[in-house]
Amino acid sequence: MDDTAAPGREGIAVSGRLARSGVLLDEALESLQASAVAVDDDGLIVAANSAARSLVARKPSELIGQDFHDLLHRDKHGHSMPRTRCPIRKALLARETTHGDAEWFARGDGTLVLLFWLVTPYALGPGVTGALTMLYEPKQENVDPSDDRHSAPLTELDRLALLAETTTQLTSTLDVDEALHRLAALTVPRLADWAVFDLLTERDEVRRVLVATHKDGILVERDDLQGPMPPVPEESPMPLSRALRGAASSLAGPATYQGPPDSGIAVEQQRLFTETGMRSAVIAPIRGLRDVLGALTLGRAQRHDAFTSADLPLLEDLTRRAGLALDNARLYQRQRKVAETMQRHLLPQLPVLPGLEMTARYVPAPDASSVGGDWYDAFALADHAHALVIGDVVGHDLDAAAGMAQVRNMLRAFAWSHPEAAPSTVITRLDEAVMHVAEVPMATMILARLTLGEDTLWRLHWSNAGHPPPLLVTHDGQARYLDEAHGMLLGTGVTRARPDALTVLPPRATLLLYTDGLVESPQRSIDHGLVRLRRHAAALAHRPLDSFCDSLLDQVRPSDNDDDVAMIALRTPPPAEEQ
Repeated sequence: MDDTAAPGREGIAVSGRLARSGVLLDEALESLQASAVAVDDDGLIVAANSAARSLVARKPSELIGQDFHDLLHRDKHGHSMPRTRCPIRKALLARETTHGDAEWFARGDGTLVLLFWLVTPYALGPGVTGALTMLYEPKQENVDPSDDRHSAPLTELDRLALLAETTTQLTSTLDVDEALHRLAALTVPRLADWAVFDLLTERDEVRRVLVATHKDGILVERDDLQGPMPPVPEESPMPLSRALRGAASSLAGPATYQGPPDSGIAVEQQRLFTETGMRSAVIAPIRGLRDVLGALTLGRAQRHDAFTSADLPLLEDLTRRAGLALDNARLYQRQRKVAETMQRHLLPQLPVLPGLEMTARYVPAPDASSVGGDWYDAFALADHAHALVIGDVVGHDLDAAAGMAQVRNMLRAFAWSHPEAAPSTVITRLDEAVMHVAEVPMATMILARLTLGEDTLWRLHWSNAGHPPPLLVTHDGQARYLDEAHGMLLGTGVTRARPDALTVLPPRATLLLYTDGLVESPQRSIDHGLVRLRRHAAALAHRPLDSFCDSLLDQVRPSDNDDDVAMIALRTPPPAEEQ
């Protein structure tokens, strides 16, 4: 029996081997009490028992053959989770048995459900391997004000476990917002009914960034209580004002703010206690290594027991860990902002060519505070000609960015000093300079010369040094790669004649130059990415140029891509008789 495509269960067309494996698994999975989903090595769902289907509110036809991650995994806002940040996918690829914290999953009815998960390698059949994913809902304790068990103080073991979990949760993210939400989820409803975070900005302004409570075990934000806060008074004895100045933690309650307010912050605190119904609260500063970063308020409204001074050491331990995590997150974000700003300043302003549209995009790598070596350029040459450049210096760090700046500047000098030279000649001279002057290991690039002919048609004369080929898309949706004139990349030390090519760009055609981050993926070949790019570009040929580029980035760039992307696109004008 062969493995050609065959109708699967519920009318799904799957391979013969996949269908047989799924049928064999169905009976085995149904014997399990837990929700279970079997996937193959590519992450495609092979089988799901009735408990799992009920949990995610989906029929077999909506599950079998679909990518588990793409179909189900979401972030807390309901958005698709990037593959590079998916712990379930990492466990699948590593073929390890891994138990994970609660993640959000999309149900068939459009709602989200928070589930814990366990992934373990599993043999799906002869020659077919994959993994078994178990899903289950976290146990939620009912919050009852009259229930002494809920109000019982934490044991020393409970405190140590909470602090250890806090450290693990906060040190595994470099996103400030994510860190605050994780700490809120750890403390509500375990310690309090409300968690309130007030942070100091770099300009010493105060912002109430998170006010969160819980409902049915899910963290719920009060957006109306969040936002900018009045300045911190220098002499105010009120608990929040003192905490934001770095004073020790303290207790607070509605009576604390019943008198005439001594500041704008006191007015906001009165509103907070009124709106939330908090009857008891503890407030502690969040300190970084050098400065006070903000304050954490934990409040109890439904619980009948009040905070006492015995609770303050635990709160201070929590905020101490929060301070270190926020310091690291802010440092990372500051470095990333500096790096991205540097990268963008290295990229040029595009020239204006009468009748010709031109736009460019640069998207930094998603998982680094570093910059990369991707760049684009466009500049005027003599005799009404213009140069177009796309390039990529090997590396993803400041050295790559510095090398990119060197290569770009040398290329401009060579091209400008020899405006009539063929692109291959300029690249050959640049390659010699890279070998002896620039501190660049290797680089790829395309140099093109753009000119307007007497017939009002634009001509492209180019040479390619080991770079992905340009893509030309006509207005009627025909797309082809300009794969002529392909030569060696820069920096190899190999001396070989470089080719040139010339083509006439049709009216209303789109020319796209791009770097490999748009088409490469760790899981798929670059050929697969090039096919996707050509198909999507052809379908978007009628879009305005800016929308064309943005849609390509959204639809084509691999979700597991860890590289930066540079693009430059131009569109030729309509025929002279239509102008």
